[in-house]
Amino acid sequence: MPKAPQGAPDDTGGKMSDRSLRGMRLGSQSMETESNVQPAPRQRVEYRTADGDRVFVTFAAEAEIPSVWTAKSGKEAYLVNGDSTADAEEEKPARTHWDMLMERRSIEELEKTLEDRLEYYRKHYAL
Repeated sequence: MPKAPQGAPDDTGGKMSDRSLRGMRLGSQSMETESNVQPAPRQRVEYRTADGDRVFVTFAAEAEIPSVWTAKSGKEAYLVNGDSTADAEEEKPARTHWDMLMERRSIEELEKTLEDRLEYYRKHYAL
């Protein structure tokens, strides 16, 4: 079927360009109105930094509220008048490689192993 020239009338009597949806981005904007729409329930929570700066953050009503929040200034802000028991559990100190090694070996065993390895390297690599 031959293509009609641009701007020429089509079978329905109008121009082809009149039938297209111009200026719409697919999927990016909704055509629904916002009438009778209820927003999700929210709660506004206050945090304070060590300097006394107040920080307000809005969360969903069912969200778990953290006891510490990083403010825009980069400082840590702490929850004001909130239930901070959820995050209050003490963190275990980080175990270093040395701590884990000491759980498996005694100092005497480590010294013996070191002497054995040094002796091996002296024999084979002429240190």
